Amino acid sequence: MNERPYALMSVHDKTGLGPLATLLVRCGYGLLSSSGTARFLREQGLEVTEVEDLTGLPSILGGRVKTLHPAVAGGILARRGNASDDADRQTHRIPRIDLVVCNLYPFEETAKSGADLDALIEQIDIGGVTLLRAAAKNYRHVGLLLDPADYDEAMRDLEVSGELSLVLRGRTALKAFEHTAAYDALIREGLSRALGDPEREEDALLRVLPLRRAQALRYGENPHQQAALWLPPLAEAPFEVLSGKELSYNNLLDLDTVLRGAALYQESCACVIVKHTTPCGIASGSDPEEAFRRALACDPVSAFGGIVSFTRPLDGKAARALGEHFFEVVAAPAVAPEALETLTARRPNLRVVVPRAVRPFRERLTSTWCGLLVQDDALPPLPTPEDGTWRGAPRRDLWSDLVFAWKAAALAKSNAVALVKDGATLGIGCGFPNRVDAVRHALEQAGESARGAVMASDAFFPFPDSVELAAAAGVAAVMHPGGSVKDEDVARTAQERGVTLFVGGGRTFRH
Repeated sequence: MNERPYALMSVHDKTGLGPLATLLVRCGYGLLSSSGTARFLREQGLEVTEVEDLTGLPSILGGRVKTLHPAVAGGILARRGNASDDADRQTHRIPRIDLVVCNLYPFEETAKSGADLDALIEQIDIGGVTLLRAAAKNYRHVGLLLDPADYDEAMRDLEVSGELSLVLRGRTALKAFEHTAAYDALIREGLSRALGDPEREEDALLRVLPLRRAQALRYGENPHQQAALWLPPLAEAPFEVLSGKELSYNNLLDLDTVLRGAALYQESCACVIVKHTTPCGIASGSDPEEAFRRALACDPVSAFGGIVSFTRPLDGKAARALGEHFFEVVAAPAVAPEALETLTARRPNLRVVVPRAVRPFRERLTSTWCGLLVQDDALPPLPTPEDGTWRGAPRRDLWSDLVFAWKAAALAKSNAVALVKDGATLGIGCGFPNRVDAVRHALEQAGESARGAVMASDAFFPFPDSVELAAAAGVAAVMHPGGSVKDEDVARTAQERGVTLFVGGGRTFRH
């Protein structure tokens, strides 16, 4: 049997293939290929053995079956020096395939193009995946190249020893298994879109989670931590950066909060200011500029270096107001040319971001030392007067402010309370291990403005003390979801102190 080693080449992406194949021939390899790759190699002036000459079977089913044959798989999977494997190869005249160069049909690009189901199905690679897995399984004896980025290192190895080093073979084997796993998950996601699979709305994606590294970040929360932004393979970035520096890890964390805030307040012209994932001012206004100034007034000290989000397009007037202060990021559904020009001239490092109406995940994934926690990530349903109980004289005149405050508390970290008057936060207390300290903090921020304001809490009041503090500051109405064994004590205290209590609205903890 002719023991000349073969390199089997079957690639869609032919980048760098010519120089690699030329070197392989110089190192004594025969080239084995089929269809488009074989034509390409011949155009480079190289001699190629067709797969069908090895197998005795032509490419069939319109090209669906080319390399699926024992003569090919056996040449890759045979263990060199294994007596039984050597005997099988001799008996069946199976050549030694010492290198596989293969990459797969471009299913991802086809799915992103909006192709129909038939086109998607034809881009599901079968033979290529088999070649990759076979070579990766037998990496001790067979080299594998699936990424043109590895060709230079492979060629250096070939120049030195005529074969790929064991280190490179092991690394590319791992890359192959990673690649085929992601490829299968990608196919599942792409077909689910085309088929309208209802499970796609559940946790099916999580069972086959394919991710791509969308953006490398300078570091994580701190310089000693490495970080990157990862997205599902078919997901586009959920925002467009119009100007400024690259987004950092902390910027992206804060963006999560302001985009949630913009979604909660989307029915009004509103501004949300966030610092370290904590809202420090939220307000509505007749236009973005007014909404911004009212939001900033809640806590201008904390707002320094924060992130600002608007629910309406950013105009030049609002941009001039923003330019008076230092922020890291400004997000708006659209940005007028005048506004962008103003901001880039005044604050060249400011990231100006336009969110897209897409979300990479419908679930919230939180990695912990205990494991990966997964939960639904829908916005909480808004409270309605019919879904709760007034204790004391109903204050429907304050209902819009009560809901505004409930949204602010829902956006903040627990324990959270928010004070609101006339569609603007006066104080936000959040992140405290007890609720009464959160109330104290919010009241201190509000000062005398608390008189006549409303207050909402992200969970029940476990004791009457929070309501007592609010009543002493002149708060007119309070909303909390209830659920404590002390609910009646809280309600009684509110009525005794002349504070209207609305018990309703769901709990909105955010840890």
